[in-house]
Parts: sequence; C-alpha cells; structure tokens
Amino acid sequence: MAMSFEYKVEGGDFTHAGYASSQVKKMLKQLGVDSTVIKRVVVCLYEAEVNIVAHAYSGTISVNLDTDTINMKLADKGPGIADIEQAMQKGFSTASPEVREMGFGAGMGLPNISANADRFVITSEPGTGTTLEISINLNSAAV
Repeated sequence: MAMSFEYKVEGGDFTHAGYASSQVKKMLKQLGVDSTVIKRVVVCLYEAEVNIVAHAYSGTISVNLDTDTINMKLADKGPGIADIEQAMQKGFSTASPEVREMGFGAGMGLPNISANADRFVITSEPGTGTTLEISINLNSAAV
C-alpha cells in the first residue's frame, strides 16, 4: 500500500489553506488509521501548510504513505528562515499584522509540528525558501 500525493500551495491564499491536510485526513480515515495518529498528521500538515500560505510565495507538499509511515515534505519558495532555533521557540513569529488579524501567526506552528512528529527536519536558505520533512509512524498512537 504505497501512495503518493502532491499539492501546490500559493502564498497568501488563505481560502484554500488546509486543503491538503483535509484531503490526507479523509484518506487516512478511509484506511482505518488510528484517530490519534490522524490527529498528529493533520496538526503537522495543517501548521506547515499555513506557514507556506502566510510566509512564502508558493510551495509544494509531497505526501508519501506506506504501510508503516507517512512522510510529508513541504518545500516553499520564500524569504526563508534566518534563525531556525529562534523560529522553533513557542510564540516567535515573523507573521505580518494582516496575517495575525486573520488568527494566524501566533508562533506555535513549528513547535506544534515538532511535538507531533516522530521525525522533523527543517532546512532553510534565507532568500530562497524553507523545506520541512515530517514523518509519523502510523502504527504508534503515542507521542
């Protein structure tokens, strides 16, 4: 049971933010994946997806699913992250006032991803973009 999906994300398109995470959630439910695991996947994917919409010009979400693991790679073209360690701190955000007014940009996205992922790697090149690699074991409900 190996499946792959790819989604395109446009920066600033808050109307469609969350589309990929809702599609993946539906698919995992149909496959009978434990609801605790689904919640962790959706939190990671949604937070990362909103980060692309809020901070980047565009991005691609790749989701690869096998019998044991879901691997998600989110690569964006955008300003990048100058200080990843600082960006990982709860409450730190570079979101614009407009993004904050919409209820996003509280600085919890990356910490939430880190807390819910079994494996989380973030790489960024300022002026070019950021890539997040997130893996979650489908057979483990424990965080």
